[in-house]
Amino acid sequence: MSDSIRRTSVGDFPISQTVTVPASASLIFVSGTLPDLADSNVPGVYGNTEVQTVSVFNKLRTVLRQQDLDLGDIVQLRVFLVGAEETGGKLDFAGLQRGYTQFFGTPQQPNKPARTALQVVALPLPGALVEIEAIAARTA
Repeated sequence: MSDSIRRTSVGDFPISQTVTVPASASLIFVSGTLPDLADSNVPGVYGNTEVQTVSVFNKLRTVLRQQDLDLGDIVQLRVFLVGAEETGGKLDFAGLQRGYTQFFGTPQQPNKPARTALQVVALPLPGALVEIEAIAARTA
């Protein structure tokens, strides 16, 4: 077996259908991450789903860099979305995708993790629409 991570794509969709991690890799589990305020001068305002998604991925990048990893090392994501007003109370999948595709499947960072997106009733941070947990892999 190869010592590299193998990813099976889903056409043009920016996720991997499967991700195979070699036995020699170390897995790093990152707890659910919530967004920062969109405007530090306005308490409780986190922005729309896209803004919050970008905020969360920037925070995840910081956490991973503390482990000498980056977003390209993520092999699996679980995304929790609260229904948004602009989508009639349904999860804003388009907003998630607009934020997500700034970080994954790009020329600068072509790796795409396996991913699940779920709608939830609420998150522990009032006003938050997005929480993301991640699993990253460190290969030798």
